[in-house]
Amino acid sequence: MKVAVKNFKNKEVGSMDLDASVFGIEVRDDVMHRMVHYQLNKRRAGTHKTKVLSEVSGTGKKPFAQKHTGRARFGTLRAPQMRGGYTIFGPVVRSHATELPKKIRALALKSALSSKMAEGKLIVLESDAAETHKTKDMVSVLSTMNIASALFVCGENINENFGKAVRNIPHMDVLPVNGANVYDILRRDTLVMTKEAVEKLTERLRGE
Repeated sequence: MKVAVKNFKNKEVGSMDLDASVFGIEVRDDVMHRMVHYQLNKRRAGTHKTKVLSEVSGTGKKPFAQKHTGRARFGTLRAPQMRGGYTIFGPVVRSHATELPKKIRALALKSALSSKMAEGKLIVLESDAAETHKTKDMVSVLSTMNIASALFVCGENINENFGKAVRNIPHMDVLPVNGANVYDILRRDTLVMTKEAVEKLTERLRGE
Protein backbone atom coordinates (compact mmCIF):
# COMPACT_ATOMS: atom_id res chain seq x y z
CA MET A 1 0.00 0.00 0.00
CA LYS A 2 1.66 3.18 -1.20
CA VAL A 3 0.78 6.65 0.03
CA ALA A 4 2.20 10.03 -0.94
CA VAL A 5 4.36 11.90 1.57
CA LYS A 6 3.66 15.63 1.67
CA ASN A 7 5.15 18.73 3.26
CA PHE A 8 3.46 21.81 4.74
CA LYS A 9 3.30 23.37 1.26
CA ASN A 10 0.99 20.51 0.20
CA LYS A 11 3.59 19.24 -2.25
CA GLU A 12 4.53 15.58 -2.65
CA VAL A 13 8.10 14.95 -1.57
CA GLY A 14 8.05 11.17 -1.92
CA SER A 15 6.02 8.08 -1.13
CA MET A 16 5.80 5.51 1.65
CA ASP A 17 4.73 1.88 1.88
CA LEU A 18 2.05 1.23 4.52
CA ASP A 19 1.75 -2.16 6.18
CA ALA A 20 -1.53 -3.75 5.05
CA SER A 21 -1.82 -5.58 8.40
CA VAL A 22 -2.09 -2.19 10.14
CA PHE A 23 -3.60 0.19 7.60
CA GLY A 24 -5.48 -2.21 5.33
CA ILE A 25 -7.50 -4.59 7.50
CA GLU A 26 -11.27 -5.06 7.45
CA VAL A 27 -12.84 -2.19 9.40
CA ARG A 28 -14.61 -3.47 12.51
CA ASP A 29 -17.17 -0.91 13.65
CA ASP A 30 -18.25 -3.13 16.55
CA VAL A 31 -14.72 -3.36 17.94
CA MET A 32 -14.16 0.41 17.59
CA HIS A 33 -17.47 1.00 19.38
CA ARG A 34 -16.31 -1.17 22.29
CA MET A 35 -12.98 0.67 22.39
CA VAL A 36 -14.61 4.11 22.50
CA HIS A 37 -16.78 2.99 25.41
CA TYR A 38 -13.68 1.59 27.14
CA GLN A 39 -11.86 4.91 26.76
CA LEU A 40 -14.78 7.08 27.88
CA ASN A 41 -15.52 4.84 30.87
CA LYS A 42 -11.88 5.01 31.95
CA ARG A 43 -11.94 8.80 31.61
CA ARG A 44 -14.82 9.25 34.10
CA ALA A 45 -13.73 10.64 37.48
CA GLY A 46 -16.19 8.63 39.58
CA THR A 47 -16.04 11.20 42.39
CA HIS A 48 -19.82 11.63 42.69
CA LYS A 49 -21.05 10.83 46.20
CA THR A 50 -23.95 11.33 48.59
CA LYS A 51 -23.80 11.20 52.39
CA VAL A 52 -24.63 8.04 54.31
CA LEU A 53 -26.25 8.07 57.78
CA SER A 54 -22.97 8.40 59.69
CA GLU A 55 -21.92 11.44 57.61
CA VAL A 56 -25.11 13.51 57.90
CA SER A 57 -24.97 16.35 60.41
CA GLY A 58 -27.51 16.08 63.23
CA THR A 59 -28.29 14.58 66.60
CA GLY A 60 -28.34 10.85 67.28
CA LYS A 61 -31.02 11.20 69.90
CA LYS A 62 -34.36 9.49 69.37
CA PRO A 63 -36.79 12.37 68.64
CA PHE A 64 -39.69 11.03 70.73
CA ALA A 65 -40.94 7.93 72.45
CA GLN A 66 -41.48 4.77 70.44
CA LYS A 67 -45.09 4.31 71.59
CA HIS A 68 -48.16 6.19 72.83
CA THR A 69 -47.60 9.38 70.82
CA GLY A 70 -50.00 8.61 67.98
CA ARG A 71 -47.19 9.20 65.48
CA ALA A 72 -45.13 6.93 63.29
CA ARG A 73 -42.02 5.42 64.86
CA PHE A 74 -38.83 7.46 64.42
CA GLY A 75 -35.34 6.41 65.35
CA THR A 76 -33.43 9.41 64.05
CA LEU A 77 -33.97 12.80 62.46
CA ARG A 78 -31.22 11.91 59.98
CA ALA A 79 -33.44 9.30 58.32
CA PRO A 80 -33.80 9.52 54.51
CA GLN A 81 -37.45 10.59 54.65
CA MET A 82 -36.56 13.61 56.79
CA ARG A 83 -35.46 16.96 55.38
CA GLY A 84 -31.65 16.99 55.32
CA GLY A 85 -31.44 13.25 55.88
CA TYR A 86 -29.14 10.79 54.15
CA THR A 87 -29.71 9.31 50.68
CA ILE A 88 -30.62 5.66 50.22
CA PHE A 89 -28.51 3.77 47.68
CA GLY A 90 -26.84 6.99 46.53
CA PRO A 91 -23.69 7.03 44.35
CA VAL A 92 -20.34 6.37 46.00
CA VAL A 93 -16.77 7.11 44.91
CA ARG A 94 -15.79 4.34 42.51
CA SER A 95 -14.01 3.55 39.27
CA HIS A 96 -16.11 3.32 36.11
CA ALA A 97 -13.31 1.62 34.16
CA THR A 98 -14.22 -1.54 32.25
CA GLU A 99 -12.02 -4.36 31.02
CA LEU A 100 -11.06 -4.91 27.38
CA PRO A 101 -8.43 -7.43 26.22
CA LYS A 102 -5.19 -6.04 24.83
CA LYS A 103 -5.68 -7.75 21.44
CA ILE A 104 -9.13 -6.17 21.07
CA ARG A 105 -7.68 -2.73 21.85
CA ALA A 106 -4.97 -3.24 19.22
CA LEU A 107 -7.55 -4.44 16.68
CA ALA A 108 -9.68 -1.36 17.34
CA LEU A 109 -6.72 0.97 16.71
CA LYS A 110 -5.85 -0.84 13.47
CA SER A 111 -9.50 -0.61 12.41
CA ALA A 112 -9.52 3.14 13.07
CA LEU A 113 -6.33 3.61 11.03
CA SER A 114 -7.68 1.42 8.22
CA SER A 115 -10.98 3.31 8.13
CA LYS A 116 -9.18 6.62 7.56
CA MET A 117 -7.03 5.01 4.88
CA ALA A 118 -10.08 3.51 3.15
CA GLU A 119 -11.90 6.86 3.20
CA GLY A 120 -8.90 8.67 1.72
CA LYS A 121 -8.59 10.79 4.86
CA LEU A 122 -5.07 9.77 5.86
CA ILE A 123 -2.27 12.25 5.14
CA VAL A 124 1.39 11.45 5.74
CA LEU A 125 3.67 14.40 6.48
CA GLU A 126 7.39 14.39 5.93
CA SER A 127 7.89 16.14 9.27
CA ASP A 128 6.06 18.29 11.81
CA ALA A 129 8.88 20.87 11.82
CA ALA A 130 7.14 24.24 11.42
CA GLU A 131 8.98 27.38 10.43
CA THR A 132 7.10 29.57 12.90
CA HIS A 133 4.96 29.25 16.01
CA LYS A 134 2.37 31.75 14.76
CA THR A 135 -1.19 30.43 14.61
CA LYS A 136 -2.09 32.73 11.72
CA ASP A 137 0.58 31.17 9.51
CA MET A 138 -0.50 27.65 10.44
CA VAL A 139 -4.15 28.45 9.60
CA SER A 140 -2.96 29.47 6.13
CA VAL A 141 -0.97 26.24 5.76
CA LEU A 142 -3.94 24.07 6.79
CA SER A 143 -6.21 25.97 4.44
CA THR A 144 -3.80 25.20 1.57
CA MET A 145 -3.93 21.52 2.53
CA ASN A 146 -7.77 21.59 2.75
CA ILE A 147 -7.73 20.51 6.39
CA ALA A 148 -10.60 21.78 8.54
CA SER A 149 -10.77 19.11 11.24
CA ALA A 150 -7.81 16.85 11.98
CA LEU A 151 -5.83 14.84 14.47
CA PHE A 152 -2.07 15.24 14.05
CA VAL A 153 -0.03 12.28 15.26
CA CYS A 154 3.62 13.27 15.50
CA GLY A 155 6.74 11.41 16.60
CA GLU A 156 7.76 10.80 20.21
CA ASN A 157 8.44 14.53 20.61
CA ILE A 158 6.13 17.16 19.12
CA ASN A 159 7.89 20.03 17.36
CA GLU A 160 7.62 23.06 19.68
CA ASN A 161 6.70 25.56 16.95
CA PHE A 162 4.09 23.23 15.49
CA GLY A 163 2.53 22.49 18.88
CA LYS A 164 2.21 26.18 19.71
CA ALA A 165 0.85 27.09 16.27
CA VAL A 166 -1.90 24.45 16.25
CA ARG A 167 -3.11 24.45 19.86
CA ASN A 168 -5.44 27.47 19.46
CA ILE A 169 -7.02 26.35 16.18
CA PRO A 170 -10.54 24.88 16.61
CA HIS A 171 -11.09 21.22 15.64
CA MET A 172 -7.36 20.46 15.65
CA ASP A 173 -5.68 18.03 18.05
CA VAL A 174 -2.00 17.10 18.35
CA LEU A 175 -0.72 13.92 19.99
CA PRO A 176 2.64 12.16 20.22
CA VAL A 177 2.68 8.69 18.64
CA ASN A 178 2.42 7.00 22.04
CA GLY A 179 -0.88 8.81 22.65
CA ALA A 180 -2.59 7.74 19.40
CA ASN A 181 -6.01 6.34 20.27
CA VAL A 182 -9.28 5.30 18.64
CA TYR A 183 -11.53 7.98 20.14
CA ASP A 184 -9.38 10.92 19.01
CA ILE A 185 -8.87 9.43 15.55
CA LEU A 186 -12.61 8.99 14.99
CA ARG A 187 -13.70 12.35 16.39
CA ARG A 188 -11.77 14.30 13.74
CA ASP A 189 -12.37 14.18 10.01
CA THR A 190 -8.76 13.81 8.84
CA LEU A 191 -5.84 11.87 10.29
CA VAL A 192 -2.44 13.47 9.65
CA MET A 193 0.64 11.45 10.63
CA THR A 194 4.33 12.12 10.28
CA LYS A 195 6.57 9.49 8.70
CA GLU A 196 8.11 8.83 12.10
CA ALA A 197 4.66 8.27 13.63
CA VAL A 198 3.69 5.81 10.88
CA GLU A 199 6.90 3.84 11.39
CA LYS A 200 6.60 3.74 15.19
CA LEU A 201 2.91 2.81 15.13
CA THR A 202 3.47 0.10 12.51
CA GLU A 203 6.28 -1.37 14.57
CA ARG A 204 4.05 -1.37 17.65
CA LEU A 205 0.95 -2.89 16.04
CA ARG A 206 2.47 -5.30 13.52
CA GLY A 207 2.82 -8.13 16.02
CA GLU A 208 -0.52 -7.54 17.78
